[in-house]
Amino acid sequence: MPNISVVVITLNEEANIGRCLDSVKDIADEIVVVDSFSTDRTEKIVKEQGGKFFQNQFVDYVAQHKFADQKATYDHILTLDADEALSKDLVESIRNIKKYWKHDGYSMNRMTNYCGKWIKHSGWYPDIKLRLYDRRKGKWMGKKIHERFTLVEGATKGHLNGDLFHYSFSSIAQHVNQANKFTDMTALAAFEQGKKSGCMKIFFAPIFKFIRDYFLNFGFMDGYFGFVICQISANATFLKYVKLKQLNKEQKGSK
Repeated sequence: MPNISVVVITLNEEANIGRCLDSVKDIADEIVVVDSFSTDRTEKIVKEQGGKFFQNQFVDYVAQHKFADQKATYDHILTLDADEALSKDLVESIRNIKKYWKHDGYSMNRMTNYCGKWIKHSGWYPDIKLRLYDRRKGKWMGKKIHERFTLVEGATKGHLNGDLFHYSFSSIAQHVNQANKFTDMTALAAFEQGKKSGCMKIFFAPIFKFIRDYFLNFGFMDGYFGFVICQISANATFLKYVKLKQLNKEQKGSK
């Protein structure tokens, strides 16, 4: 029966971290939190709940996750974001896995709560994430954003019953602000890879994104917020490509 280290990276997460840690208390043999120098009550809450608290300067998500996993005592790791929590069914699945660990990694469905509503379509669900793994069987990969733990070739993967709850945005403004921030990062990552963006992509990619999420992924079944999510996601696609075009234009002008 393997012991499990629950690992979380944080920055000013006093509103979320307590709920996150409460949800893992029945399956965690250790809680490790790596913080990017929060100025709120995050550290206090973590220590009150028996977690080990470390601080590390944030460079990017991949580097922070690598550092956090190194701080874990046990090789079997459940990694969560501070705004996530395990459902009861997922807790039970992980409890059973601890009795008989069969695969090198396990994925789970993530369901997002958006402004108080659970989103079950719109390209946001099931949003499968590999979050439970043997750290010896893979590594963190990604660029500046969209980090993921990737299993080595030949490793086996299972899927757990139950949802990982994601408490994302409490307001539409938060979503818009994050979309602007993240498109800065994705555009820069694409630019550093030498990618280009043209007018055709700027025009058609957002349209395709909206059609896919709202119609093909049944975003309309999520009601008003489904439309809002699909529209902001399409706009984020637009922003990513216009920002990439601008970066390439600026590089050309500097030569």
